[in-house]
Amino acid sequence: MKDIPDKNLLLFRSCLVSVEYPGIESSTKYVFEKLGIDYGISEKQTCCTGLGHYSDVFDQVSTTAIGARNFKVAQNLGRPNLVMMCATCYAINKKSVKLLNNKDDLRDEINTLFEENGLDHLKYEKNDLTPTENIFHFVDILYGKKDEIKKHIKYDLSQYKIATHHGCHYCKVHYEDTIAGVRDPNIIDELIEACGCKTIGWYDHKRASCGTGFRQRYSNPDLSFTATADKMNSLKDEGVEIVVHLCPNCHIQFDRYQPLISKREGREFKAIHLNISQFIAIAMGADWESVVGVQAHTSKIDSVITELKEVES
Repeated sequence: MKDIPDKNLLLFRSCLVSVEYPGIESSTKYVFEKLGIDYGISEKQTCCTGLGHYSDVFDQVSTTAIGARNFKVAQNLGRPNLVMMCATCYAINKKSVKLLNNKDDLRDEINTLFEENGLDHLKYEKNDLTPTENIFHFVDILYGKKDEIKKHIKYDLSQYKIATHHGCHYCKVHYEDTIAGVRDPNIIDELIEACGCKTIGWYDHKRASCGTGFRQRYSNPDLSFTATADKMNSLKDEGVEIVVHLCPNCHIQFDRYQPLISKREGREFKAIHLNISQFIAIAMGADWESVVGVQAHTSKIDSVITELKEVES
């Protein structure tokens, strides 16, 4: 397994997290602080361009140039380890580092653009960062602290039936860097186990997409929501009450559109949807509103988690 840092981290802010589920960010900060993880945030960091890039609005040169700029922001702060709260940010930034290190013509083109616009200080030198040593998803960081997580659990959530969804851009883009499996992904399952709970493990459609497909949600909604319904039906058949994932776009598809899928399928889906940082924060005793941000959820969390029982000492 790759070395996982716990210091000199720049927590990379996500557009979708900030707009849709800010509780993911506050929960991640809460859990990091509980675990003594050294992180910072920069107001100079910009969007990774993910939504625009995968919808063919931003070309690869523009996306990689923005990545190079964000990498320099991190380096200048002395925090060269970028940690993503969004699977798309993870995939985009890891690819940008690989391209900047391996495509001399692309790196030269971007550095020329910086120079022509008076941004020499942003120039990227080959191997300034490396994809395996400097670009992480926050689940990677938490995985390195699994044993420490166990020491901070206050509430027992083991009474609920829990399943996981890992997200395409974590498991299906950079296979070689994915922790705990890609064909049967289990990194979230293992983090939930660190909280004293068991998931249902493998289920039909576990590895399937949430159905978003970025523009597919809007340009081809029937296909998009059919894929989502397949997954929701599988989870319903298993009696799942809590679905835990690591990507805000997946979160939107499952949580915001669950009422629509229920109507579409003629079947009521009642599961609640949590990011893994929110799940761990709840288990650690975080405030539901100021930290977990339950008020931003469409499927109300207290419709399933009706009581919190303290862990027996």
